[in-house]
Amino acid sequence: MKYKAIIFDLDGVICHTDKYHYLAWKQVADRLGIYFDEEINNRLRGVSRMESLEIVLERCEKILSHEEKLSIADEKNEIYKNLLKDMSPADVSKEVMDTLTSLKNSGILLGIGSSSKNAKLILSKIGLQEFFDAISDGIGLAHSKPNPEVFVKCAQMLNIDPTDCLVIEDAIVGVQAAKAAKMDSVAVGDAAKQDIATYKMECFTELIALV
Repeated sequence: MKYKAIIFDLDGVICHTDKYHYLAWKQVADRLGIYFDEEINNRLRGVSRMESLEIVLERCEKILSHEEKLSIADEKNEIYKNLLKDMSPADVSKEVMDTLTSLKNSGILLGIGSSSKNAKLILSKIGLQEFFDAISDGIGLAHSKPNPEVFVKCAQMLNIDPTDCLVIEDAIVGVQAAKAAKMDSVAVGDAAKQDIATYKMECFTELIALV
């Protein structure tokens, strides 16, 4: 095989929780009297919770303390986690599940590289908590994407050289993080609209031919 390991971003690649993020941020923004729409929400993709909050607060007229910001971020996360209760294995498409199973059966290592601190919770909800060989998430990360830390850590957990890893990403900052980690990348979704990744992919099953 061309690669020894594949590292997947979680949200927008394995499953989709954008709607839950949007609803949670919208609820917080409405309480604060801040305008928030789906266009603003799209800017939050692949970005850490606190960095997302700063984007949401761009229209806030009040100057907030660090402690107030932390409280708002926690409030959003509690709303988000409550919404995630509705997730189930049905949130993983057959195409994604069949492809992941085929790759795993071929002997290639599979990892998750997500900036989300809720990655393990989401994987548990969709029934994949034991499926991946390594899970590198936002817990303990010093830097979020486009910094390569989350992918470098995943490669270390897999004990695979970064140059032998392939990253699957739907966010531009995620592809940039893969490049910074010296990893090839596959762009899906919004990231595939720009020519920054090693490959582009329209159907998840195309991944089998790439590796």
